[in-house]
Amino acid sequence: MEGGGAQTPLPKIVRALEKAGAEVLVMALTRRNGLAIERLRAEGIEPLVRDGGEKDQLAAYRWIRDEARRWNADVVWTSLTRATLLGQVAGRTLGVPVVSWQHNAFLKPWNERLLRWRAKSADIWVADSAQVAALTTERLGIPAANLVTWPIFAAEPDAPQSRPWQKGETVRIGSLGRLHPNKGYDILIEALALMHSRADAPTTPYRIEIAGTGADEADLRAQAKARGIDTIDFIGFASDPAEYLAGLHLYLQPSRREGFCIAAHEAMQAGLPVIVSRTGEMPFTVDTPAIGRVVEVGDAQSLAAALAELLAEPEKLAALGQAARARVLEKFSQDRFDAVGAEIVGRLEKLLNPR
Repeated sequence: MEGGGAQTPLPKIVRALEKAGAEVLVMALTRRNGLAIERLRAEGIEPLVRDGGEKDQLAAYRWIRDEARRWNADVVWTSLTRATLLGQVAGRTLGVPVVSWQHNAFLKPWNERLLRWRAKSADIWVADSAQVAALTTERLGIPAANLVTWPIFAAEPDAPQSRPWQKGETVRIGSLGRLHPNKGYDILIEALALMHSRADAPTTPYRIEIAGTGADEADLRAQAKARGIDTIDFIGFASDPAEYLAGLHLYLQPSRREGFCIAAHEAMQAGLPVIVSRTGEMPFTVDTPAIGRVVEVGDAQSLAAALAELLAEPEKLAALGQAARARVLEKFSQDRFDAVGAEIVGRLEKLLNPR
């Protein structure tokens, strides 16, 4: 129940499954910061949250098993490594089909070994993106017949839209993400220092707002101060990401690692051009300079160059953003999203009622 990008698609996933005829109970093994709970409740979803820690594996397994049995579940659907491993055991104990999500393009070696060992414990594996589908086939040995790709994003045509930059304005640049090394905000700080040192550094005034929380905040602030960067602000958790994005002119995602990256796609949905790193699903969506820029992972020099290029002509940002919006509305429509959910429910019905 930690706040962040993962909370955004969950209501849509639940609704898609319900449209296909399923009844869904959302269960969480740990509360963590609990920032996702109110958002889920606002969407009419009351999550069942276990009162426990992250290392009490036997107690967590028993909780899954007992709650699924109490609810008379026909299927156990798992997500993230710990819940997947424990949920697969619980599903087999209960004698019901198991569906297991794969979200992460980068698994810890031990987790990868455990998931490979348990690969046959799920009847259906679901990948959240094209890249994760390819990796799941490769590293876990999942047969194509047992794998469904379901991008965890359905674009909303009526999402709040960004307002075009006007001459004389400060360009507002933002990013949504945990303050964690995977998100690459230290690379961004280095890129800003490099950009400022260029002879042709852009003169357009700008500010960057990082919306997120995490253990690295103090260190990132110290890095920015040490490099003389005073154009970056750490504004904390964004309780309304759509409103936050609508207030920007440009979006950055300098991540070292990503899966699908909901935030970057939400930014495009809001009519924002994006600068993203070549990881996860992002380069598959940002596949033309007409909607943004793709930089190499960990390359502060290329990030600085991309940012300087777009800041040099801020009057072009709005057109890039509209092309980005058109891209995600076409590629990730609600109809496509619901169709994949219905396909999975149909496959589960056949498992439950073989003929």
